Amino acid sequence: MNLRIGIFGAGGVGGYVGARMALAGEDVTLIGQWPENVDRIKRAGLHVGGTGREQIAKPAALHLHEVQSLVRQPLDVVFLCVKSYDTPWATTMITPYLSPAGFIVSMQNGMNEESIAAFAGWERTMGVVLSTIGVNAVGPGHVVRTTEPAGSTHAVFRVGEVHGRLTHRVREVVRLLNCADSSVGTANLWGERWSKLVTNSISHGLSAATGLTSREILDSRALRRIIISLAAEGIAVGEALGYSLVSIYGAEPGTWTAAARGDHGSMQEIDLRLTERLGRVTGTERPSVAQDLSRGRRTEIEYTSGLVVSKAQGAGIAVPIQRAVLEVVRQVERGNLVPELTTLARIASY
Repeated sequence: MNLRIGIFGAGGVGGYVGARMALAGEDVTLIGQWPENVDRIKRAGLHVGGTGREQIAKPAALHLHEVQSLVRQPLDVVFLCVKSYDTPWATTMITPYLSPAGFIVSMQNGMNEESIAAFAGWERTMGVVLSTIGVNAVGPGHVVRTTEPAGSTHAVFRVGEVHGRLTHRVREVVRLLNCADSSVGTANLWGERWSKLVTNSISHGLSAATGLTSREILDSRALRRIIISLAAEGIAVGEALGYSLVSIYGAEPGTWTAAARGDHGSMQEIDLRLTERLGRVTGTERPSVAQDLSRGRRTEIEYTSGLVVSKAQGAGIAVPIQRAVLEVVRQVERGNLVPELTTLARIASY
């Protein structure tokens, strides 16, 4: 019997992954906050396009007020794909509709496992770290992938337990996510999480501050020194917290640290890795924070760059560039600044 799968948050990531699972024959129910999106999926299915084959998936879909109907058919696994700031209420809402052995998988930016566990319990909490995947909900019932599928070249989904053991349910989640792209289990969820957080603090912060696409950021020589500084500061905080960090944009943590000190060979290595990443990104891809700003929505910057700065303060580590980017994005979010290249001068002045 197939697992009953819930995808809470039917936007870009949730919609794409849910659609791919449904197309593979899995029992998927999407739960969405966007009424027009849910209505379109109910009526005409979910259109998946972009870098893959154009297809229409037919998962079940529920509005928030319809979640109570799950009492008759509880969910075995819920992928939480809502914004980080929506984690508490979403977890509170869905936990009563888990099956006895059911659990919640955070498939979000930031580090939300602790927030989920506060409501659902640690035993019902898992995480998935996403690496090098761009998807966007471009309209009701329509999601587009903006990065090429990785296949065997790269693990897009890294699935882990909070305690680090590679359990049966890790293997089950890996199997499910393989419907969307390559997936592996990890015994290092927290190290993977923080490493992705560092990546997000670079791409999300700089795109939101400057208005540039992901491709333009990676291709900009003017931003290269800022990218290296952001990475090195985030790495220093993660290592101080005891995390075992993994590669960031394909370069090892020590390479970023050495590049920040001015090591020429390390800087060349970073240039090479960023150029390689550039080849996998389309010209239109924008990180979620920049997408949110363009739509007048609250961003997750406090859960990416903000978390780095907060943890740095607790650890007594100076992160001037991380703090500068955070402050600029806050001003953009409040409408006090326009995202443009001139904001780099503000960042450099901190």
